[in-house]
Amino acid sequence: MAKTVEEKERVVIRFAGDSGDGMQLTGDRFTSATAVLGNDLATLPDFPAEIRAPAGTVHGVSAFQIQFASTDVTTPGDHADVLVAMNPAALKADLGTVSPGGIVILNEDAFTQRNIEKAGFRTDPRADGTLDGYDVYPVPMTSITTRATESIGVGKKESERAKNMFALGLVSWMYGRPPETTLNWLEKKFGSKQEIFDTNVAAFKAGYNFGETTELFAHSFHVKAAPAEPGEYRNIAGATATAWGLVSAAERSGLHLFYASYPITPASELLHELSRHKNFGVLTLQAEDEIAAANMALGAAFAGHLAVTGTSGPGMDLKAETLGLAVIMELPLIIVDVQRAGPSTGLPTKTEQSDLLLAMFGRHGDSPMPILAAASPSDCFAMAMEAARIAVRYRTPVILLTDSFLQNSSEPWRIPSLGDLPLIDPDFAQAEGDLFLPYARDERLARPWAVPGTPGLVHRIGGLEREDLTGNISYDPANHQRMTDLRAAKVAGIARDIPQLEVDDPSGEADLLVLGWGSSLGSIKAGAQRVRAQGRSVATSHLRYLNPFPSNIGDVLARYRTVLIPEMNTGQLSLLIRAKFLVDAHAYTKVEGLPLFAEELEGEIMRLLDG
Repeated sequence: MAKTVEEKERVVIRFAGDSGDGMQLTGDRFTSATAVLGNDLATLPDFPAEIRAPAGTVHGVSAFQIQFASTDVTTPGDHADVLVAMNPAALKADLGTVSPGGIVILNEDAFTQRNIEKAGFRTDPRADGTLDGYDVYPVPMTSITTRATESIGVGKKESERAKNMFALGLVSWMYGRPPETTLNWLEKKFGSKQEIFDTNVAAFKAGYNFGETTELFAHSFHVKAAPAEPGEYRNIAGATATAWGLVSAAERSGLHLFYASYPITPASELLHELSRHKNFGVLTLQAEDEIAAANMALGAAFAGHLAVTGTSGPGMDLKAETLGLAVIMELPLIIVDVQRAGPSTGLPTKTEQSDLLLAMFGRHGDSPMPILAAASPSDCFAMAMEAARIAVRYRTPVILLTDSFLQNSSEPWRIPSLGDLPLIDPDFAQAEGDLFLPYARDERLARPWAVPGTPGLVHRIGGLEREDLTGNISYDPANHQRMTDLRAAKVAGIARDIPQLEVDDPSGEADLLVLGWGSSLGSIKAGAQRVRAQGRSVATSHLRYLNPFPSNIGDVLARYRTVLIPEMNTGQLSLLIRAKFLVDAHAYTKVEGLPLFAEELEGEIMRLLDG
């Protein structure tokens, strides 16, 4: 039958199934094919919080959402236009994410009575009205995959495992994704394992051909490429961008990169990625615990390396004493905190922005540290480089906040030229005269970085208070006051060396400012765009520097009658803004383990505008 092609400006697709069904791989491969076509995109991998939840249960559902469009994309989408549900549990968990009238593609073979009951349905959702209002396509994915692969000679279990490739093939046909991208990847991944390669190729082609030949689907969809600046692009996840930013900082500073960490979700991917780059002189070390990792990194900083340790919230708790040591020793150290939902183990695979106050105050004594926050997956690259620049230039530990959403999601990124990246000068101390003063300071209040073994630079280190200039141990009250003030003034002075806070206020007449930080950027931009499309005025601004704040933030806040601060916590930035600037900021908070959605912010902005 002749099939028509329908043009779409943007589409949101959600793949969902058991954690063993390969949904993350399916979404990742669809994303790669989408990036090849030049669509702008944003993704949201959604992992189950339990490592091995029982198969077929809602707790074990793994999902991957992607929004792609011919125009600018800032979020993975509020609601899915298409849900691919590989079993009843996936339908139960994620049907609520689908827009009214949206497409629901079911793996019909998985809807046995046992699986339906295990998912928590009392009756068959295909027949009890649950799917009324949706465009439903039941497809026997498992059985078609088995028939398509039976000539290869693999077992039934191995054959059924390839059903995610069938789903990928079907959706690739529906949205005109080039099959060559997936087939080439399969060749690279499984080319040396002939049976596995043949099985996955057969399943993918079966899904693609099913869409093309079945009468079930009357048409496919087309989404044009999005406008983009000239350059070479790749799809990049936040974890990869963070790692590459650190490697680039090492290259531009001439320092060896040392990374020590203990495995913890969701920060472990940073260790995995950095371990792949030994060709750049990167040294990675998996420590026995979080405390050891922090201590090793601090030792590497003392030895003259670009030293980094990474973790998530529970690990930050354990690293606190070492961070205090880094503050008093005044050594460059980068701490990457990939935030997740807490407290304690909390929701280890879910996202949150709940470590801001921990980063700001989570150490004993007065021990301020610079705090930066990445705003998007690709921005992780720039902010990792900036964290390294500040740490080296000011001889201070720096905390870089990302989160689970940023680390795992991805977007197109224009690859920069290495020569365009800023140089970072470590400016190691050199012996001058007979007396070395390890706590003498330059105009930025940074002390010398003296590499051990350099002739003439012998000095004491440790956690006891240092005497000004000489670095000798000192219990003098006046000296402690002075050193505490100097360390605080050094961090505060970084405000002179960071960009001013920019404001997006197209009308110039807005009374309401939406102030965000971290991964809320995309949702804030999308929510504001929706409000402006209704003829209302709203300004937005986004903080990447959280300590110190940009020097003009007070002036920005004073220009607006109302300030709204959306956060994935219970109001941490709003607490700081109220305390420091005496602004009656309105907090919009969310701690559901999910990113902020544009429609939520649109509703809150309109509520405030309407008084």
